[in-house]
Amino acid sequence: MRDLHVVVLAAGKGTRMKSAVPKLLHQAHGLPLIEHVIRTASALQPASIIVVVGHQAELLRAGTPAHDRMAFAVQEPQLGTGHALLQAEPFLRGARGTLVLLSGDVPLLRAETVRSLVARHEERGAAATVVTAALEDPAGYGRIVRDGDQLAAIVEDKDATPEQRGIREINSGIYALALEPLFDALRNLGTGNAQREYYLTDLIDVYRRRGLIVDAMIVADPREVLGVNSRRELADVTAILKSAKNQALMAAGVTLVDPASAYIGPDVTVGPDTIVQPGVHLEGKTVVGANCVIHAGVRIVDSTIEDGVVINNFCVIVGSHVSAGARIGPLAHIRPESRVGENAHVGNFVELKKTSLGSGSKANHLSYLGDATIGSHVNVGAGTITCNYDGRVKSQTIIEDGAFIGSDSQLIAPVRVGAGAYVAAGSSITEDVPAGSLAVARSRQVTKDNWASNKKIRDKG
Repeated sequence: MRDLHVVVLAAGKGTRMKSAVPKLLHQAHGLPLIEHVIRTASALQPASIIVVVGHQAELLRAGTPAHDRMAFAVQEPQLGTGHALLQAEPFLRGARGTLVLLSGDVPLLRAETVRSLVARHEERGAAATVVTAALEDPAGYGRIVRDGDQLAAIVEDKDATPEQRGIREINSGIYALALEPLFDALRNLGTGNAQREYYLTDLIDVYRRRGLIVDAMIVADPREVLGVNSRRELADVTAILKSAKNQALMAAGVTLVDPASAYIGPDVTVGPDTIVQPGVHLEGKTVVGANCVIHAGVRIVDSTIEDGVVINNFCVIVGSHVSAGARIGPLAHIRPESRVGENAHVGNFVELKKTSLGSGSKANHLSYLGDATIGSHVNVGAGTITCNYDGRVKSQTIIEDGAFIGSDSQLIAPVRVGAGAYVAAGSSITEDVPAGSLAVARSRQVTKDNWASNKKIRDKG
């Protein structure tokens, strides 16, 4: 589609969101509204994508993920949709072919629908083709006025007569437009309407008076053209996107015990025969392998979970890698840049931070392991802490293969425990422990016979 260009309108204020954040940066199913639209545009492989910004332009520009062949045009002041599209002209001088116009607040539109629009538009040699939909409640949308089967006009809701407001077929704001006549026609739009703005919808009348072909394509699923103007509508489209993702995963062999409560982001992948219990959140670029079990209340963000992993209830895993056969939790916290080896165990109330736990190693209870490299088949006893921060810098702890760390030990970094070495329970280790050694670093026990009995006598006296 070398002759295809896309313009995304993103200049509106979005006042009904009642937010200091630009409307199009509010997230629907884990992505900004505008990102959904730009992904649809990118799937068409157009020659260019032009995003027209206006209100809070710099915030919107900074918050919009970069895409190939994408540029920003600024509409200042904002004088309507026709005026907004005119701001793309400097980017398209000399271009021929078809321009697809999308709205930045319509996140459910599928690329397949846009391809059908372009194909119909070009086959019929139309100057403009508009996507329409039949809604049960068309309030707020421009109405499609027909002359028989022909598109006669698009009337904005605020300018419609009572009879026209009864029309259920609405303008989606999505168009295919021939580039050759477009910008000359836009410069001839007037402002004779309730808003005193340059309406893009008036282009239909201009083209009809010039004898050019105007067409309309009605979508089978009107949800595709739902716009977002309020928090309620944002929640509505999020629910649709979330449900579609969950349905696709179940069709691919994933068990969602309670699909309504499972939140699985658009870029997450999950392998077959994995079981996802209620209340699980899988976000970002997370990849979950096959034959895993993820129990209730787990949150995983931007992490890789290999095959056969069991993650017990209420764990949080962020920016980390869990290898095949590992068991995590319950109530474990795997912080960014951590790696859990094959068949390793991270138990309840254990926190890893920038730590590698080797294959077959175990930290089953109540430990903090930060900035540590832990080898294979290491046992980390309950209550162990790697003391990685001295108030100025963070230092490394290294525990080599087969070491045994007794319960309630503190390893004061930087420190190394050699292969096969033992650290006695309750030790505070400040020096390296050679391989195969036993380190005991605690005060000698002192026992005073009859001390408690004598204390009771003294207290009574």
